[in-house]
Amino acid sequence: MNRTRRLSTAAAILAALTLTVGLSACSGGDDGADGELKDSYTVATDTSFVPFEFKDGGEYVGFDIDLINAIADEAGFTIDLKTTNFDGIIPGMQTGTFDMAIAGISITDERAKKIDYSDPYYQSGLRIGVPVDNTDINSVDDLAGKNIATRLGSTSADYIKKNIDGATPKEYKQLDQAYLSVANGSTDAVLYDAPNVAYYIKTKGEDSLKMVGDLLQAEDYGIAIAKGQPELVEAVDAALKSLKDDGTYDKLFEKWFGEKPQN
Repeated sequence: MNRTRRLSTAAAILAALTLTVGLSACSGGDDGADGELKDSYTVATDTSFVPFEFKDGGEYVGFDIDLINAIADEAGFTIDLKTTNFDGIIPGMQTGTFDMAIAGISITDERAKKIDYSDPYYQSGLRIGVPVDNTDINSVDDLAGKNIATRLGSTSADYIKKNIDGATPKEYKQLDQAYLSVANGSTDAVLYDAPNVAYYIKTKGEDSLKMVGDLLQAEDYGIAIAKGQPELVEAVDAALKSLKDDGTYDKLFEKWFGEKPQN
């Protein structure tokens, strides 16, 4: 009698354990199991980096927005787009608020300690913008000792601090503020990502700003991915390669920059 009870108890425990394992294997859903893609990811972006991402008529548009949507479609997941200031993107990824980010984020060794990156998707660099009537600043050497507008938390701010003697970076959360500070004389020049400087001058600042000097510090943009998601890095890289191979990437590039990519 006692032996029968012991056997029954053991069987009940085994059945409970089996049920628990089965439920664990079936759980996860949208969260995804280890090594598997989730159904949806939260993607951070900024809204003031034309033509990569900006708000137009209540809608978020731009090269980065089109690209991340195409990558998501190709990889088979959906995205929940969230906007934040540029300097809040990496901290948000570190705390788990965002899974990914696309916002013209330059690939650097320092950032790679905190986040992972996709393969590069855009080659950029830094350019100088000055008032149209300025004749004193013609190259990076002429920026020594000047007040230089740039974006808060950007690689251009680091460049100013490390490479331009006596210069003071004036960092702004919104890029329009940086450009306007040059136009109204609050700063001497703006130093920022080449495509954004060119686009701003072409669309808004043609009468107030001009570009001078050579392209500085060639750098690549990558899609930022929160650490610990190698399956997502692999999926994004594979999707990006497919979009380049089938011509989709070239079409998006030409749509936003008016020409096909050079490389």
